[in-house]
Amino acid sequence: MLRSVLAVVVGYILMVILGVAAFMTIYTLMGANWSFKPASYQASTRWTVMQFVVTLVTAGIAGLICAVIARGGKAPLALAAVVLALGFLFAVLGTTMRPPDTHEVRTGSVPNMVAMSKARHPAWVMFLGPVIAAVGVVIGGKLKRRA
Repeated sequence: MLRSVLAVVVGYILMVILGVAAFMTIYTLMGANWSFKPASYQASTRWTVMQFVVTLVTAGIAGLICAVIARGGKAPLALAAVVLALGFLFAVLGTTMRPPDTHEVRTGSVPNMVAMSKARHPAWVMFLGPVIAAVGVVIGGKLKRRA
């Protein structure tokens, strides 16, 4: 039981760390003009697609590591449930606490931390992300069974 709880916690933390590292690296390499729609802080379609791919991959890795630590059992499913619950909570908070568009004009290059704080996504993106992550966790957890 303790091993399964540890596996879920480690898997979630790993998924967050990998996601943040991937997004910061991609933003640094690709820049603001690739990441945002022109003259705004609305995420571009390219960024949104890349975001879903990164989410699926990092969640898959987290699910695999969770399954390895737990040595079988239902820990990856528990991690998927945690990812869904926390993801939906953050999506609700994000849509209710932040305006969908500040109409702030983005000019030139924007540092990573400013981009993270000012970026805006449509509500559907914020609610689809946790679903994609949960699917990734389940897929990653099943990879352990095949190995």
